[in-house]
Amino acid sequence: MGSILTPEDKAKIQIALGEAFVDNEVDYAYIAERIKSYDLKIVEDILYSEVAPVCFGNLETPVPPIWTGFKDEWLLDEIENELHARKKSRARRIFDKLKVIWLRYSYGYIWKEILKNTNTK
Repeated sequence: MGSILTPEDKAKIQIALGEAFVDNEVDYAYIAERIKSYDLKIVEDILYSEVAPVCFGNLETPVPPIWTGFKDEWLLDEIENELHARKKSRARRIFDKLKVIWLRYSYGYIWKEILKNTNTK
């Protein structure tokens, strides 16, 4: 369980975590199974600093457009766009730090549910 992720591993984690933001019953056990072999601290950081900023809006709208799952290509492209924008702008980095704090607070239950379904605490 190393802390260095290949781009393929990171994409697998991002796709798995995106499942937590669908407007349907979330299968946290399935998500936990897909991420359990990775460093959970890194996975948690990916959840709140990469996936949640792109996907949280789906849970914030009265009639969410995504209820069965995000398209993998779209999700990965949107995450890459967010990370690129953050890298290019100091103001964006500051704003995103605040956004991540809010996301951890507002969607902290997601990580708790995922952890409940892993064998480690």
